[in-house]
Amino acid sequence: MRILIAPDSFKGSLSAQEICEVCEDVAKRHFSNIEVFKYPLADGGEGTVESLVGCTGGEFRIVRVSNPLGVYIEARYGILGNSDTAVIEMAEASGLNKIQEKQRNPMITSTYGTGELIRHALDQGCKRFIIGIGGSATNDCGIGVIQALGAKVLDISGNIVAPGGDGLLQAHSIDLSGFDPRIKECSFTIACDVNNPLTGPNGAAYVYAPQKGATEEMVVTLDSGLKNFASLIKQQIGVDVESVPGAGAAGGLGACFLSFFQGKLQSGIEIVMKESNIEQIMEKVDIVITGEGKIDTQTKCGKTPFGVATLAKKYNIPVIAVCGVLDISHIQLSSINIDAAFSIINSPCNSADAISNGKHNLKNTLYNVIKLLQLKNK
Repeated sequence: MRILIAPDSFKGSLSAQEICEVCEDVAKRHFSNIEVFKYPLADGGEGTVESLVGCTGGEFRIVRVSNPLGVYIEARYGILGNSDTAVIEMAEASGLNKIQEKQRNPMITSTYGTGELIRHALDQGCKRFIIGIGGSATNDCGIGVIQALGAKVLDISGNIVAPGGDGLLQAHSIDLSGFDPRIKECSFTIACDVNNPLTGPNGAAYVYAPQKGATEEMVVTLDSGLKNFASLIKQQIGVDVESVPGAGAAGGLGACFLSFFQGKLQSGIEIVMKESNIEQIMEKVDIVITGEGKIDTQTKCGKTPFGVATLAKKYNIPVIAVCGVLDISHIQLSSINIDAAFSIINSPCNSADAISNGKHNLKNTLYNVIKLLQLKNK
């Protein structure tokens, strides 16, 4: 029996790579005549760099960049194997996890460090970029990114605007004379699974800024600033980005890449599956095991198990999912192309115990799943 194991991480408990290794260990230790193909995946957010570097035999790069508040930190990105492709998670430089909760303030947090990561990859000769934009601490519409790459966003007096969301309302003109010319020779694919426009009640400020530390007053100011900057982009670059689905992702970073990088927004899991070449093995296996920390009605919104299961159905391969929390009916499960799903939690426990016992519980669940599959094939 040939098993493809293609999970996302169980966040806070097990990485996708660890889940793959547990499955392989269970199969080899307890069963015979089983071949396991390991594809640790991600959906464009956390774990994307690790997944694609691992799948392609690529390399990591460690770079000194600015965090959202301008403090120097070390951040990691990847260069895919045998290619000129860089894969970057903006959260490595500009994420909420890079500052303390009490420091969250989208009026001052900046994406400058993400631009520094791009600049470093350009210096390495990369011409193709895959960028995950989840988990941002920012709402600056990418002003920091383009300024790290040589652009200048100026106020009415010709001075560079303040970093962060404060600069959006100050912005009066955009000077692209120093913008890195190598950008025009590159392609940018942006992992984005939200459809929010840049402004308005469903836009970047109103939907996402509160979780980044914005007060109600800040939200109104940020939305006005985003409208101002969108107007500048339309006037100077000729791109009307304000209402484009996905433009509001990551505090307007979607709009930035659409406008200044001619980027293309695409489902994160679709990008990862394509780059990992998982389809080449899909048609050769007998069963697919996928999973993530929680499987519920949101799984169909660009999550890894849904992407994997949808591809498997193309080849009529059965799909089993394992997860920490299973919060979906069997009818809803079939609608996301998963044939059966199992929670690895087998007794009442708190979340801390569930996380710390994740590997042990996963081993037990996978043993039972594989044993059942073997009985079916006898």
